[in-house]
Amino acid sequence: MINLILFGSFFVMLFLNIPICVSLGMSSIFAMLYSGDKLSIVPTNIYNGMAKFLLLAIPFFVLSGNIMAKAGISTRLIQFIDDCIGHRRGGIAIVCVVVACFFGAISGSGPATVAALGIILIPAMINRGGFSAPFSSAMMATASSIAIVIPPSIAFVVYASITGVGVGDMFMGGILPGIMMGIALVVVIMLEVRKRGLTASREKATWGERWKSFRSAFWGFLMPVIILGGIYGGFFTPTEAAAVSVVYGLIVGLFIYREVKLKDLFDLLVDSSVTTGGIMLIIGAATLFSYVCTVHGISKAASDLLLTVAGNKIVFLIIVNVIFLIAGCFVDANSAMYIFIPIMMPVAQALGINLVHFGVLSTVNLAIGQVTPPVGVNLFVAIGVSDKLKDVKDKTRVTIETISKAVWPMIVACVITLLIVTYVPFFSTLFLKGV
Repeated sequence: MINLILFGSFFVMLFLNIPICVSLGMSSIFAMLYSGDKLSIVPTNIYNGMAKFLLLAIPFFVLSGNIMAKAGISTRLIQFIDDCIGHRRGGIAIVCVVVACFFGAISGSGPATVAALGIILIPAMINRGGFSAPFSSAMMATASSIAIVIPPSIAFVVYASITGVGVGDMFMGGILPGIMMGIALVVVIMLEVRKRGLTASREKATWGERWKSFRSAFWGFLMPVIILGGIYGGFFTPTEAAAVSVVYGLIVGLFIYREVKLKDLFDLLVDSSVTTGGIMLIIGAATLFSYVCTVHGISKAASDLLLTVAGNKIVFLIIVNVIFLIAGCFVDANSAMYIFIPIMMPVAQALGINLVHFGVLSTVNLAIGQVTPPVGVNLFVAIGVSDKLKDVKDKTRVTIETISKAVWPMIVACVITLLIVTYVPFFSTLFLKGV
């Protein structure tokens, strides 16, 4: 009965479009009231879920991403990548994928990447590239989903806080899978180019032009190098690396690019606080949900059942992919991890699956969920950006129906990548020490 109350009330509230943190928290409280648990433990569990030193990296990474976006790094990255490959057929769409990967390495957030880059790249793909408005919006949304796989990733920080795996190892494990997702999207672009008979949309840039745009974008490229190099080189912890990224972003924005003014800092802090507050509320409520599952034996029973049904790695990983792909359609990555990882992790350990590999494939699943209808958050951000566009050749209004139809080839390409990542651990563990 408690299972029915916990999960039943959760999904009812979810379908009623009640915020995910409220759905998780209230369903947990309903289950606790039914079982007679003391509600005094609710604030304690929520606080303990959020008050982890490792999670302090989240507000710093959010703030550094906002600072670098304000500093104009997005336009500089786009210009350099466009100078390098924009002259090819479908070049501007390939630029979208490559820049999304680089910007994701700065922001760590899919929706933030769509918002920062979409306003520039979606009209460019329509007007210059000749792509349709739904395809352009869908490509921007899907390319931006790579942001939670390419380090530094907030999802990796959350996974590490749940499992105890090193954040640095998670960051290194996400590099190749993120690149592979980008390559898969480039294949989709080339197929679309051939289907529509599109041609090159600009002249090849000179080496002088490329050098000039590289110098301008250099400071943006350097941020992920500092973060990953510092963590993996042992110079600072992931939380310290996040703080360093904020200081670096301020130096670049205030003194090098000079596009961030002192008066902008208040708004940047407010925006970052709002984003961080939303993430932390979800983490706190998901921690309470996970606590109820653990105390009442739901997690252990589910783990035992999963181990019995799966029996071996291949079947278990198929089940994991199916569960996460479905869950990603309805809940965000952080919530899904707090709900499912405590159940799945003991089974993964029992079957001898590397926890870094398991975390990476779980995150790739949830990245796909960001563009999977009906609740793909990146799709809705891309629709919002498209609604603001005025002077575009394709006047087709981008709706959830049109973008959902356009995004399916990209989802298929990402799922193929997911299967490779799932069954070939090499891609997730290549850069790990001692593996």
